[in-house]
Amino acid sequence: MLERTLVLLKPSTVERALIGEIINRFEKKGLRIAGMKMLQLDDDILAEHYAHLKNKPFFGILKASMMKTPVVAMCLEGVDAIAVVRYITGYTNGRKADPGTIRGDYCMSNQQNIVHASDSPEAAEAELKRFFRPEEIFDLKDMNLSRLYAVDEI
Repeated sequence: MLERTLVLLKPSTVERALIGEIINRFEKKGLRIAGMKMLQLDDDILAEHYAHLKNKPFFGILKASMMKTPVVAMCLEGVDAIAVVRYITGYTNGRKADPGTIRGDYCMSNQQNIVHASDSPEAAEAELKRFFRPEEIFDLKDMNLSRLYAVDEI
């Protein structure tokens, strides 16, 4: 099923000038960018986005690190996009992520781990609404699908 998911290229990506390289990994896989923008995160959006972590001892450090530079927010789309993005991204802790995954190739940290990726259809829907207005996500359904998938997959 064609899905959309949120990916945030974190400040660790921006600071290390890896934006293009990381985007390239998703595009080479066949995921399409349906929306993309750079934005500076603030306390309000981070408190909402990481509400499930607010009682963790590292929450303050996490928020501060996410406000260090702007992030790049992307809406990626493809068949089973949520699972595919999570697979490409790799294990959260870069030290434990498999080589060949984004985190396995580009990071050594649990928190400075290059990207955020939605972990479920419900999270993807909520997170896309949090970071994008409806008019910032584009309908690309007819573009190149026949080159990416078999007819019975779309």
